[in-house]
Amino acid sequence: MSDSVTDRVTDSVNDDDAVLTRTEGRAGHLTLNRPRALNALTHPMVTRIAGALSAWERDPAVQAVVIDGAGERGLCAGGDIRMIHRDVTSGGGAASRAFWRDEYTLNASIARYPKPYVALMDGIVMGGGVGVSAHGSVRIVTERSRVAMPETTIGFVPDVGGTYLLSRAPGELGTHLALTGASVGAADALRCGLADHVVPSELLPALTRDLAADPVPDVLPRYAAEAPAGTLDDQREWIDHCYAADTVEEIVDRLMAIGEPAAKETAETLLAKSPTALKVTLAAMRRARALDSLEHVMEQEYRVSCAALSRPDFVEGVRAQVIDKDRRPRWTPAALAEVTDAEVAGFFAPPADGELRLADAP
Repeated sequence: MSDSVTDRVTDSVNDDDAVLTRTEGRAGHLTLNRPRALNALTHPMVTRIAGALSAWERDPAVQAVVIDGAGERGLCAGGDIRMIHRDVTSGGGAASRAFWRDEYTLNASIARYPKPYVALMDGIVMGGGVGVSAHGSVRIVTERSRVAMPETTIGFVPDVGGTYLLSRAPGELGTHLALTGASVGAADALRCGLADHVVPSELLPALTRDLAADPVPDVLPRYAAEAPAGTLDDQREWIDHCYAADTVEEIVDRLMAIGEPAAKETAETLLAKSPTALKVTLAAMRRARALDSLEHVMEQEYRVSCAALSRPDFVEGVRAQVIDKDRRPRWTPAALAEVTDAEVAGFFAPPADGELRLADAP
């Protein structure tokens, strides 16, 4: 996991200022405003974003929405996992489940938003940051972008629609990113369907100003650029072969045996992750491919996320990576072979406090 995730801190910005909203000309603007915490999302921030989007949807003066992040480091490093950790260890996880219900509902509404939703995915965009950006209709990355779903490092599983997006990436690229938590730059984000356009970061202020005056389709061609070279295309052959295996154990075996140094390094990366999280992530990705909508996938993700709250690896992963920062998690079970099919299946059972129903929402 990148240091952008593990070094998040809780800042002093109050709830009212953690998301700044404004309108400029024909555009409504959302700015995630917790820069010391790399704009990590909280429940009040999700509520504020949802309220603004609802109001602007009804406002004919607002023709497009733009979302960005305060500070120099990026749009958003994800959900505030320190807060979730505290809730699980002291409150049993009820607040986290309520947060996810509203967050996932927001993610789905972004995907269906009837006006252009322009996400400026500059810098670090991870976890929940992907959820508030990569479901939008206009997703802009820059030469500074690093996009990732790094959940397996903390004993968790990609959520916020991440398994929907990654399960639909070409070949097995999405499986590779979901299991390893690796971050990608602009070209690979485009290749994997996580972004649409590349704009140099220094031009984002000018692009934003132009969106106040002109429609999105008229503005984008003025700023769109070629993506810098990516890395996944050169690795595609071994990625597709290795990750087509039926089990995580076989994936690791193939990575070790194929004779590519990058593949061997990837196998070693996987073996440091939570064995349970890896197996559940692979199952979630394969199941997501068979589901017909983002909403159905996110309903599945809610089951998995709630189940993770009652398992030991999430609390231990956050402790090791974020709280104590010893980077030495003690996973339970400690080995892939010890994670049973029954244990994996349990993550997909309906939550005790009820399902998330997005597909049936009006």
